[in-house]
Amino acid sequence: MARQLAPCVWLLELGIPVVGANAFLVDDRTVTRDGAVTLVDAGLPWIGLRRELGDAGFRVADIDRVLITHYDIDHIGGLHDIPDLDAPVFVGRRDADLLAGIYDPPLFHHKGAFHRLVRRLVSIPSRLDVRSVDDGTRIGGFTAHHTPGHNPGHTAYVHDELGVGFLGDLVWERDGALTPPEWWDSYDTRQIKRSIRRFAGAVPPLELLCMGHGQPILRDGSEVLSRLVRRL
Repeated sequence: MARQLAPCVWLLELGIPVVGANAFLVDDRTVTRDGAVTLVDAGLPWIGLRRELGDAGFRVADIDRVLITHYDIDHIGGLHDIPDLDAPVFVGRRDADLLAGIYDPPLFHHKGAFHRLVRRLVSIPSRLDVRSVDDGTRIGGFTAHHTPGHNPGHTAYVHDELGVGFLGDLVWERDGALTPPEWWDSYDTRQIKRSIRRFAGAVPPLELLCMGHGQPILRDGSEVLSRLVRRL
């Protein structure tokens, strides 16, 4: 069931038991000059993205852009359910290449092999307007931060004016604290730790942190993130 986390921000719960997956909706049209309705990640396929949008009071036709944090089935799979989407989809450059089939991940790496399999099993509408994103790219009120490790093109997005960070799988939430993703679901855990440190030192103070897994951090987000950095 969709729920509003803060003014302009909604949580869309698009997972199944054990495999939770969060997507988020941002409507900053009353806040920024170039405001729009932005979907951040799309959850698992066949779970009910269209229904969750409706629960939040929106339709697919209302979406002006989609920001994808990384190429994983629980973050891009929901795009399969909205083939009528008429909006650009922004993805970190390396993961955009993976999505397009330009980049083949290493076959003899556990996650690379999994991505090769997923790409065959779950088709994303080919008509989508996929656009590559680099570190520092501005997309409306959002700034993209390249945070590799979990995936080569993993990208977190920060809405400076709202004080919200959309972290994808840069970190997971467990019992109110943050933790890096596990090795079995990542390309390079050392690189993840470097990305966490770099991200924490590069972004403005954030109140709300929105992760792909676990519960969002609703207040003092930067402090909660700093606690993780001190433990790394």
